[in-house]
Amino acid sequence: MATATTYGARAHARAQEGTRTEAMPVVPASAWPAPPCEAGHLVWAETVAGGNYTHKVLARGTEMRLTDLAGDACAHLLLHVAGRPWERLNVADTVKVQWNAYLGEGQLLLSDQGRVLASVVADTSGRHDALCGTSTLLRNTERYGDGTPQSASPAGRELFKLAAAKNGLAPRDLPPSLSFFQGVEVGDDGSLRFTGSSGPGGSVTLRAEQDVTVLIANVPHPADPRPRYVSGPLEVLAWRAAPTEPGDPLWEATPEGRRAFLNTAEFLAARGLA
Repeated sequence: MATATTYGARAHARAQEGTRTEAMPVVPASAWPAPPCEAGHLVWAETVAGGNYTHKVLARGTEMRLTDLAGDACAHLLLHVAGRPWERLNVADTVKVQWNAYLGEGQLLLSDQGRVLASVVADTSGRHDALCGTSTLLRNTERYGDGTPQSASPAGRELFKLAAAKNGLAPRDLPPSLSFFQGVEVGDDGSLRFTGSSGPGGSVTLRAEQDVTVLIANVPHPADPRPRYVSGPLEVLAWRAAPTEPGDPLWEATPEGRRAFLNTAEFLAARGLA
């Protein structure tokens, strides 16, 4: 189809309606072919290509499932309270308060205010990292020859900047991130050992405990020893659900977690949100 004229370009563009590619958002999300719940409850359905990013504002109680489709995804994640970006994911407190450096089912993702941003309600991968953060422009340029967003080897922080800008956030709003599907273990001597992926199909499900802005960069883990830039597709599905309530095993699992949930509940009640 000729696109040399405005009419030709318009006709070509309109002819693409309904086209599906391997990596793209599906709008409406209910059109996703294999939803994890009733189709009408889906609010986000997307496949994120390796070396790409995505973002979304999710309501409190929404559950989001990330799936490593081919075994080479690495979902670097940041969370900000929607409308209050100064309250955001604090990786150090997430690790320190829960006495655990390893992410998995039952763990809480905390802000520096001692409140819960999201909880990990399911995990079939077990290969995650809360210690190394994401890749940087300098590091990727040294390793792969380029780390800019438009290159063949974009750095995670550069992609986070783009996702942040689309939500009114600046580079100063980007703290250290968590990553899912590429693991790291700490040795007895304090050294880090890259454990990689558990294989295709691993998933992790998070539940938003406040309204949150989600930023995801799907790029290789900075400790991945492979000389090539290897990053596979990441499936993101989210659906309406309910936040964690008192009496839930997740709420009652530990004194530290219980206090974080109480801090969250008090804050939301004072604002008339719960």
